Amino acid sequence: MKGLAILGAGLSGLTSAINLAREGYDVDVYEKNKDVGTRFRGDLQGLENWSARKDILEELREMNIEVDFDCDPFSRVTLTNRSRTKEIVFQRPLFYLVKRGSFSGTIDHGLKTQALELGINIHFEETRSPNEVDIVATGPILEEVPAVVKGIVFKTDVKDAAIVLCNDEFAFKGYSYLLITKGYGCLCTVVTVDELYRVNRCFEKTKAFFAGRIGLNLQSPKEVGGVGSFSPKSVYKKGTTLYVGEAAGLQDLLWGFGMRFAVTSGYLAAQSIINNEDYEQIAKKHFESKLKASVVNRYIWEEVAAKNDYSLLIYLAEFAKKILCSMHNYNLLQRVAYPVASYHLKKKYPKIKL
Repeated sequence: MKGLAILGAGLSGLTSAINLAREGYDVDVYEKNKDVGTRFRGDLQGLENWSARKDILEELREMNIEVDFDCDPFSRVTLTNRSRTKEIVFQRPLFYLVKRGSFSGTIDHGLKTQALELGINIHFEETRSPNEVDIVATGPILEEVPAVVKGIVFKTDVKDAAIVLCNDEFAFKGYSYLLITKGYGCLCTVVTVDELYRVNRCFEKTKAFFAGRIGLNLQSPKEVGGVGSFSPKSVYKKGTTLYVGEAAGLQDLLWGFGMRFAVTSGYLAAQSIINNEDYEQIAKKHFESKLKASVVNRYIWEEVAAKNDYSLLIYLAEFAKKILCSMHNYNLLQRVAYPVASYHLKKKYPKIKL
């Protein structure tokens, strides 16, 4: 059977490779780094579970991905603006915390193991031109980055927590978060790229806030951080080459949850090859409305955050809990609001293709 080449051994690239190999294709994956997940250092990230009725773990299995990595469900989130705090409880897991990186237990390492067991050839520290491969899965497009993340991971004896801090003093025009699961924590500040110069100061204030509020008891801290790229006008195909994950601009503009998009796009690209279907058409149908919804959600978030009205923020959070899935699937109100949201965010983030 024809051999296929994939550029990038991230979540989307390896998902494509796994599904193609299961159908008998000879797959070569080219990864410029020395291992999978090297842009991460043990970061905790949320595998989101709110934008679809089906649980993400069930969906992963349907996409032929085994859950052989650490994956902890969270259905409680605490929202605070420093002076006031509110815990919001969901009926099912809002997200599953996973680790990112090259070591055992991370989602990256888990997918690598599954790929190798299928006989997929991963060529580390090798690369190819995009027009020489069948699928490009190279991660964020640096020219289309709306936000940056700075933080640390650490060991701790503090109990499990998921806390979001919304206050411009700690994350100007963004948010900070503390995630702790099974004695392992991740503390980060997210700021928009136009406020990059504030990120160090914001992070230090965030760390001091949480240390004073709950006592972090930081053990063996390591710096982490990163970026994400986004575009509702995603490019899914150039010539005969398919683009998946953040290489296609697939990312949620509100909170930056992109792992579900990454895996799904990798799966859809593989299935389009297997079934000789139009990936571009399939991907647009699946992602376009979700990307536009996140534009509206981001616009609303920034308008509310700008007013620094915590009561309004809590009201919106409680209301959003009831219609969370609808909020990420381009409902009627979002369709009406999209032209206004797009116009304002385009002026604010001129590098993003809105």
